[in-house]
Amino acid sequence: MKVKPLRREFFQYVILNICGMIGLSCYILADTFFISNGLGANGLTALNLAIPIYSFIHGSGLMFGMGGATKYSIYRGQKEFKNADKSFSNTICIMSILSAIFVLTGIFFSEKLTILLGADKDVFHMTKIYLQVILLFTPAFMANDTLICFVRNDGNPKLSMIAMLTGSLSNIILDYIFIFPLNMGIFGAVLATGFAPVISLIILSRHWFTKQNQFQLVRITPSFRLTGTIISLGIPSFITEMASGIVMIVFNAIILHLQGNIGVAAYGVVANLSLVIVSIYTGIAQGTQPILSRVYGERDSQKQILKYAIKTMLVISCGIYLLFLFSASPIVSVFNSKQNLQLQRIAVTGLKLYFTAIPFAGFNIIISSYFASIEKALPAQIISLSRGFLIIIPMAFFLSFLLEMTGVWLSFPITECFVTLTGIALYIKSERGKKNV
Repeated sequence: MKVKPLRREFFQYVILNICGMIGLSCYILADTFFISNGLGANGLTALNLAIPIYSFIHGSGLMFGMGGATKYSIYRGQKEFKNADKSFSNTICIMSILSAIFVLTGIFFSEKLTILLGADKDVFHMTKIYLQVILLFTPAFMANDTLICFVRNDGNPKLSMIAMLTGSLSNIILDYIFIFPLNMGIFGAVLATGFAPVISLIILSRHWFTKQNQFQLVRITPSFRLTGTIISLGIPSFITEMASGIVMIVFNAIILHLQGNIGVAAYGVVANLSLVIVSIYTGIAQGTQPILSRVYGERDSQKQILKYAIKTMLVISCGIYLLFLFSASPIVSVFNSKQNLQLQRIAVTGLKLYFTAIPFAGFNIIISSYFASIEKALPAQIISLSRGFLIIIPMAFFLSFLLEMTGVWLSFPITECFVTLTGIALYIKSERGKKNV
């Protein structure tokens, strides 16, 4: 393994993927900005109540994309090209089935879902519209997430980045046009978000038109074993994204009780900024995945790549936290056009406490992706489940009972710290297991 070419390849994939993932996460951040300015605190509350469903959709797309593309890269590293095509075809098949279920949910159950998410009469209509439209665009979101992963693993990270950034830029432009000049309200915001993956898919189609693709759809008998492997390897990515949605649902319920709709709106600012920060770490993890899976398939060492990823994450984390520590108030003001003092106070405090978690969250996302990339699904799932469900939810209820809003903000960093210790222990155990083989 040549260190210099490997380092160059690592930074090429990671930088391109971070840029792309930031762009992808700006789908919702753009909605947050334009809705807060165009529709005020109620619009922001409606958006925050509906966003968990987007996290489920995006997480499902990444589950199939990351799981299928990981298996695809391993097969190609092992020179098993027919199996690589089967991996792609199985992924598209199961992705299509699940996206159809989401669409049917949007058509028949959006009202019940809106009630379940806790929308009151002030924000019910806006929340329902956002939910219904985002669910109807599920096939585009999931196909985009899946194909971005495959194109990146097929040696074209630059096109993946361009597709993600173009989709995000179109969302920002359409958000402005639909909400302000056309006065379409929250329907305009979600319509702009739904068009973004469609535009991204058009950009990705260049991979086929220029005949750069090495994967293709083949006739298959659906393989339950291969499907299970794809889902198993993709579940950590799914849980990473879905955790944001689960945490939002739980935090929304707690904060509605503690601070009402204004508290939820303030949390919306923090949570949607968190989606962008998490996307940076997801960018590092997804950028390293194609290299890790290929090197693993070739029976080479993966330690050096993991070191690059963790060092990169720590440098970025320091910069991000210093920015939030010293610029929390002006950052919140961008999303508080009505100058609501209660919203400003809650969100500023939240930014400073909540984002002490970022180096731990970054490590957990990277180490979970590392295990999945080398076909160690169980430790990856333990890390993802711990941070997504097993620790964060009871921690949020316990600390909010003791410390109210301060406890809500602290539950995230304390959870991520515990999970980091678990991840380190699992990594040490994995390395000892290799030595004993």
